[in-house]
Amino acid sequence: MLQKTLPDLRKDAIAIFHAGLTAAAPGPAIHAHCRRDGDWLHAGSRSYDLSRYETIRIIGAGKAAAAMAQTLEALLGDRLDSGLVIVKYDHCAPLRTVRMIEAGHPVPDQNGCQGARDIMAMAQAAGPHDLVFCLISGGGSALLPLPGDGLTLADKQAASRVLLSCGASIHEMNTIRKHLSAIKGGRLAAAVYPAELCTLILSDVVGDDLDIIASGPTVPDPGTFQDAMTIIDRYDIATALPEAVCRYLSRGAAGHIPESPKARASCFEWTQHLIVGSNRQCLQAAHHEATAHGYHSLVLSSLMEGETRDVARVHGAMAREILASGAPVPSPACLISGGETTVTIKGDGRGGRNQEFVLAAALDIEGACEAVILSAGTDGTDGPTDAAGAIADGHTTARARSLGMDPRRHLMENDAYPLFEGLGDLLITGPTNTNVMDLRLVLVAGG
Repeated sequence: MLQKTLPDLRKDAIAIFHAGLTAAAPGPAIHAHCRRDGDWLHAGSRSYDLSRYETIRIIGAGKAAAAMAQTLEALLGDRLDSGLVIVKYDHCAPLRTVRMIEAGHPVPDQNGCQGARDIMAMAQAAGPHDLVFCLISGGGSALLPLPGDGLTLADKQAASRVLLSCGASIHEMNTIRKHLSAIKGGRLAAAVYPAELCTLILSDVVGDDLDIIASGPTVPDPGTFQDAMTIIDRYDIATALPEAVCRYLSRGAAGHIPESPKARASCFEWTQHLIVGSNRQCLQAAHHEATAHGYHSLVLSSLMEGETRDVARVHGAMAREILASGAPVPSPACLISGGETTVTIKGDGRGGRNQEFVLAAALDIEGACEAVILSAGTDGTDGPTDAAGAIADGHTTARARSLGMDPRRHLMENDAYPLFEGLGDLLITGPTNTNVMDLRLVLVAGG
């Protein structure tokens, strides 16, 4: 194989990331699982005779919901009667029949609250001879903020801010969100019943757990109010949450508020759930692209979780091991991982988990000029910034110091964005209209 230079590594890393991003696009993902044959729509293992339904509707929420609706609109054609999807601001696609509402993410807003009410009304209007398609993708939980009775949008907003900063995993956050909601945790499926329901899902959750993706609005919920209380105790956040939130969950745990629908509930009798895209297919496409660029490529895992800095140091150590011994794959090497890490926020800087990952890894590979680290969110957004992530190499920390920036201080203050902005190493894609978690790359040159 040809020896790779540092500019080669950086250029190849960006190309490999974009290959993974393309594989996660909603249009190709839906077409890979759904096709139209006359009056029949085949979705995974099920087939729907479109001619026998009185009304066909599309509902849904998520960063990719508009792009998913655009594809499904084309498949359904004039059989589609109406629809409504909620998307994050600027995550739009041109739609003909389906109405689109832009709303706040990751902290919900009034647009999302009104959109969720409208979706519930559309679901409740469906009758026994109707078919409803629900399109779910990452971000759907924040974009469907319909508070439970007695809670307000402000309560939900405050709870979201606390959960996003305490270090809780997406599984833990969504367990709580489901039990503060009148639409999540299977409650949307209950509203659709007795109409038939087909949910198409673009997964942004480690392990593709259906009840966690967008807080599972159309699937059975195995969690309980007591589980939500346990998570609050685990992170010691009861005093940080609104009093109304803790009181509501306590009442639920005491049996005074109905639990979310469970697996044997009748509302799931006529439902289908089909994952059309996930982090795994993104990583596999990156693997093929890396191989095509001449790398010994290895997919580590799509299930990476944990504190961002800890996971970053593991990746940095693997880069140094390749340079030292040629293991686990010889150079030129490309290690690929996915999943979603968490950041316990202790500073007041700007950044996101991917930028923090790259900065922590850059410190770990300091001086290893033959290595490059890239980490980015497939949705084009990393935390509350306009960057998807960042890219670094063994010279990054020295370059930062030459410009008067202290990399360790920036890391300690959760302030990676200004550092990478100053270096010109932010990865900015704009909204991608998809979301299948993160893609991380470690590239190491040949000797």
